[in-house]
Formats: sequence, C-alpha cells, structure tokens
Amino acid sequence: MDRLDAMRVILAVVDAGSLSAGSRKLGAPLPSVSRKVAELERFLGTNLLVRTSRNIQLTDAGRDYVDAARRIIADLEETERRASGEYQVPRGELTITMPIEFGARHVMPIALSFVEEYPEVRLNLITSDRLVHLVDEHVDVAVRLGHLTDSALFAVKVGEFRLMTCASPLYLEQRGKPEGPRDLLNHDGVMFGSASMFWGYRVDGDDMVCSPRPRVTVNSAAGNLAAAISGAGIARLFDYQSSEHIASGALVNILPDQDSEPRPIHIVYPRQGLLPLKVRTFIDWASPRLRAACKGPLLP
Repeated sequence: MDRLDAMRVILAVVDAGSLSAGSRKLGAPLPSVSRKVAELERFLGTNLLVRTSRNIQLTDAGRDYVDAARRIIADLEETERRASGEYQVPRGELTITMPIEFGARHVMPIALSFVEEYPEVRLNLITSDRLVHLVDEHVDVAVRLGHLTDSALFAVKVGEFRLMTCASPLYLEQRGKPEGPRDLLNHDGVMFGSASMFWGYRVDGDDMVCSPRPRVTVNSAAGNLAAAISGAGIARLFDYQSSEHIASGALVNILPDQDSEPRPIHIVYPRQGLLPLKVRTFIDWASPRLRAACKGPLLP
C-alpha cells in the first residue's frame, strides 16, 4: 500500500464529505477510492470513517489520523516547493479567478503586468460570475465582490463598490422616471440572475423590497449593462460599470439617493500551509494596484 497516496485519498474523501464526492474530486473511480480507504483501515487496524447513506463521519481515531495526515502532506509539499526553488523566485502556474466584468476592467491588466515582471510565472485566468470553490477547483487566488461568508479564506480588502438603479433615456422618455423605490413596482426590470429579483431599499426608515416586473433576465454583468442601455428596462448596476455610461448620457442614475451601501472588494486565498512565493508575491503586487484602481472612477 502506498501510504502517502492513501493519506491523500482519505483527505479528499473527508474534505469532499463522501466517498463519491471524494472520487469526483480525485478524478478516480468510486470503487478504487472505496478500496483504498478500506485497505488503509485494515492496515491501521481501526475504522477511520462511519459511513451513512448520505455522507461520512470521522471516528475519534479517524480525526486524529486525518489531522496528522494533513500535517504530513503539508510538510511534504512545502519541502518539495523548497527543493524546486519555488520559494527562491516566483515560478509555476498561478490560477486566479475573478468576476467577468470587474476582472476585465481592473484585474486582468494587473495580472498581465505581473507576468511581465515575473516571467517564470504562468497565468491561468478564470473569469466567471459564479462563486468558484478555491480548494476544490485548485485555484490560488480569487477577487471577490461583496461580503465574504467563507471563514476558510484569508482576505485582503482592496476597495468598495455600490449598486446604482439605472435606466436609459429612451426608457425614461417612454415610461417616465420613478420618483422613489415604490414606483419601481410599476416598471419593467432587467434582472441579473434569479438571485437579483428582490431589490432592497430603505424607505422612510424601513427596509423594503421594491422590485420592478422582470422583463429581461441575464446571467452576466455585461448583459445586464447592455440590456439597460438598450432600453429594455430598469437595472441595478455596479458603479464600476455604469459610471462612464452615466457620464456619457447613455444611462441615468434614477435614484441617486438610494445607491446601496458600500460593499467590499477582496483578494482572497485559502488557509492552507505556507503560501507559495508566486501567490504571496502576486497578492503584494496586486493589492496596491487594485486599491489605486478602486479609488478612481470605481467609487463616487
């Protein structure tokens, strides 16, 4: 039995929450993963997992073994990185995920300048408006918009953004301008995903949901902006994408006193072991540059 391989298998199963999820994470057949866990338990002479129909639970012996296995694997990986020179100069593949619109405007130029400065680093850039799981998807760094909920991540705040309620002059000419959040109920809306169907505002000291009728639903920030400019309806837009169009007259901020409270922008990375130099160097490089970008047209 390859004991290091067995450790990696049991860690993948525990982190994923089940044998089947662990097999998917490892890209290995379920019977193979189940067999390796069973072989490890026979080798140790004790049960590490309690298997149920839906998930797995660690026994006391399993908890101790998994904690020790994490330390062993982390020490081994750190030793390998040191041996390969990864802590002497930033090198290797650096995977970064970012929201599509914000990433294209602010993150990608910084990331591309980073690889010019550090030519031994290879970039893998993932632009997506979905929430990417950093550990499961082997991502080194993410740029996240909004409040963070994952306590397993380290975070460096680099800026803030707001939501604006906007419409095109054409739409306002045809339908009239809402005087307040309640008036939105009588208007057509452009919705950025199903989660954005409920627009919250503070009206007369009370928090209220005042959403227009969904007319168009889009799955990207760029689509949200394009639909609003075309006159399809009223949209809630990020200030970093709408400010220049408001300045040009293509959009109108129809409820300027109802912009959302500032929401944070963070660089985040997993809490696991000693940071590779490529990650630490990128964070040090990107943080002041993103802060400078966010102090420009991003924030009113």
